[in-house]
Order: sequence, then structure tokens, then C-alpha cells
Amino acid sequence: MKYIILDRDGTINEDSDQFVKSADEWIPLPGALEAVARLNHAGWHVVIASNQSGLGRGLFDVASLNAMHAKMHRLLAAMGGRIDAVFYCPHAPGDACVCRKPSPGLFEQIGERFGTELAGVPTAGDSARDLQAGVAAGCEPHLVLTGKAAQYRGRNLPQDLPAEFPKGTFVHEDLSAFANFIIARETEARAAAAA
Repeated sequence: MKYIILDRDGTINEDSDQFVKSADEWIPLPGALEAVARLNHAGWHVVIASNQSGLGRGLFDVASLNAMHAKMHRLLAAMGGRIDAVFYCPHAPGDACVCRKPSPGLFEQIGERFGTELAGVPTAGDSARDLQAGVAAGCEPHLVLTGKAAQYRGRNLPQDLPAEFPKGTFVHEDLSAFANFIIARETEARAAAAA
């Protein structure tokens, strides 16, 4: 089984400084759902690891979060794609939990749920804490220049990323470019193995 772990807000859907609080506010980024479907068709299982501190802050409830994810699943299904599971941290920043990224708790839960080692599993997100959490669990870090990371466009990347980003971070324009990279790399590896 091949897994990819994605952040949600700013990676799959539009982010908001006021938080994404309802299904109406959950708007997919251009090409993001198609990218997930392409990964699925190439044999990848896609899982989400997402901080949802809006729950802990009382900005929305679990029913609203479920409605956002129902919309995501419905839109993805229409493209022939799917997210296998959504893992989220409901805590506010001051709650001292082990699941809020950059802590690796969500990633550890994913490894336990699916009975898989996360060493080398690609993870993509739009912030340093997304990638720090993944790397702490053994994942391979990929930054997408959407959401919070749009500010890094135009820089000499990955060399000019701030120091808090893990060493070896791959950089992609968006989730579609990330999917293209993952699929092309696997195709090349297969061709090399067959040669």
C-alpha cells in the first residue's frame, strides 16, 4: 500500500485567517481535487492530517467539520478520487496536546490506523509545521506554494526557504505539480528497475 499524507487548509482548499468554518466556506484550490484523483488512479492512498483549532476555539462544531468533509468527499467522488481518512487535531494552541502539528501525533495515529511505517511517505503542506510534523514521523517533506506558502513564490527555492523548514524539502507550485512529481518519479523508478 502506498500512502500520501496531505495538509488540508491552504493545500487542498482555500485557507482563511478567519478559519474555514462551514461547508460553504470550504472551497477547493484550482486543480487540487483533480490532483488527488490522479494520485489515486496511480495507486496512492491519500490521507489528511489537519490542525482544526477552530473547534477548540469554539468557532465551529464537529457537525460543521463533518459537513466540510462530506462536501470534499462528494466533489472528489465526482472526479473519481477519494480521501481514505481525515485525521484532525481539535485542540487550541494552548491545550498542550500531542496531535497539534508540528507535533507528530496525527502522523503517528495514521501509521497505527493503517499498520504502516511512515518512513519515506511523502507528505505535502503549505507551512513549516506541516512538514516538521511529517519529518518527525519519518515522512518525506514537500511544500506547496499555496495558502501560507504563497509568500515564498519568486524566491530561489528550496535554498531560500526559512531555516525552520526541514532539510531536503521539495518545493512545488501547487498540489497538481506535487502530484505530477510523485507520479513521474515513480514511473521513472519503474522504468529504471525494468531496464
